[in-house]
Amino acid sequence: MLNRIPKINLHLHLDGSFRMDTIWKLAHEQNVQMPADTIEGYEAFIRKCANAKDVNEYLKMFDTPLKCMQDKASITRITEELIEDLANQGYIYAEIRFAPQLHTQKGLTQAEATEAVLEGRNNALKKYPNLRIGILTCMMCIGVDTLNQKENMETVEVCKQYLGKGVVGIDLAGAEGFVPLSNFGPLFAKAKEYGLPMTCHAGDSQGPDTVKDAMDFGVTRIGHGHHVYFDQELVERAKENKVLFEICPTSNVQCQTVPSYAKHPMKPLYDQGVLISVNTDNDTFAGVHITDEYAHCIDDMEFTVDDIFQMNINAVNAAFVTEEERKELLHILETARKEYTPC
Repeated sequence: MLNRIPKINLHLHLDGSFRMDTIWKLAHEQNVQMPADTIEGYEAFIRKCANAKDVNEYLKMFDTPLKCMQDKASITRITEELIEDLANQGYIYAEIRFAPQLHTQKGLTQAEATEAVLEGRNNALKKYPNLRIGILTCMMCIGVDTLNQKENMETVEVCKQYLGKGVVGIDLAGAEGFVPLSNFGPLFAKAKEYGLPMTCHAGDSQGPDTVKDAMDFGVTRIGHGHHVYFDQELVERAKENKVLFEICPTSNVQCQTVPSYAKHPMKPLYDQGVLISVNTDNDTFAGVHITDEYAHCIDDMEFTVDDIFQMNINAVNAAFVTEEERKELLHILETARKEYTPC
């Protein structure tokens, strides 16, 4: 019955949501070293890393697909295939995020990598005209912030260049905790100056202080952010400012940033009136589709089907879309909500 819910996903990484057989084929075509000798072995490697001891170990899974996504054709193909898969799952809107600077190892510029993603997006949307897809460009935390300060500023410029052409906003992703999140303030200040819609990974493997930093930047959404639960003053600030938290339940459990689904602070935050949305983070790495996340919410966290609808409505209200698009998406959800009768 959950399959009938119109799907929304605001937090979905391109390089963690590929078709396994596509990456396997591309790796062999491009002579990319794989961590296993068979596709079954590669799947086992993914499952092992997906249940890593920490986020940094989890991030190792990105190495192979990124090596295969260094030319326009491969990037376009993987983007197009992902959107096809989303359409077949019943999505009405998704925001796909990627870091252009991670696709420049073989000579592409960040702008060219972005154009390749947009080409894949546009190709797919010709086949699925009722589906809406936005692209987020991600700045990256790869260690000391000065290591890639130039590249991150270029990502801001690329986002500005392609805003309104399929790109809808900017994010900061990567490993939390290497440096204070506040160090990235000047980048967000520039993004804010340009009028770029902003989200930021925070409060996942690190504490609520990173959520405060992200909110200080002026973002309207937080990627993950569930550790805000441990700072009630910050919870109240998030509610007052209508900041939405892009929660990815399975990813959080796998990375052990929460003890279990049952002990995830997602439901207590929702019950306090914090704006929450349901997301998958990385479909392939997490081994889930959005319907699986809905099931975990209901079976393990005491959400109701109506709560799922409400969280999707929250997502649309916080989505980086035009007001006309927002109105259309809300109409689809509200209509489905009224017609929905659990089996």
